[in-house]
Amino acid sequence: RFPKATELMNEAREDVLAFRHFPQPHWKKVWSTNLLERVNEEIKRRTRVVGIFPNDASITRLVGAVLLEQHEHWQLEGRRMFSAESMAAIPELEDLPDLLSAAA
Repeated sequence: RFPKATELMNEAREDVLAFRHFPQPHWKKVWSTNLLERVNEEIKRRTRVVGIFPNDASITRLVGAVLLEQHEHWQLEGRRMFSAESMAAIPELEDLPDLLSAAA
């Protein structure tokens, strides 16, 4: 019914489904960009408050502080973070071609 959309999705299949290379318990956490969008919105909100920055270093300090604050929040919250054990289950980049050929 929508040949252009079908072609586009077929070409982007591996990119759209890249989350499948992570362990299945991670899928719900990596398939969405909501967390990243929230962080970007917080950075925008904080930079709008300042308005004009005197130099690049001041921007870097502010964004770094926002990211550090978010990292600490995720560490304390726990449910959004991956455990060291679950991170160990993620295949190395060099191993992905082998996994892809085995799945095909």
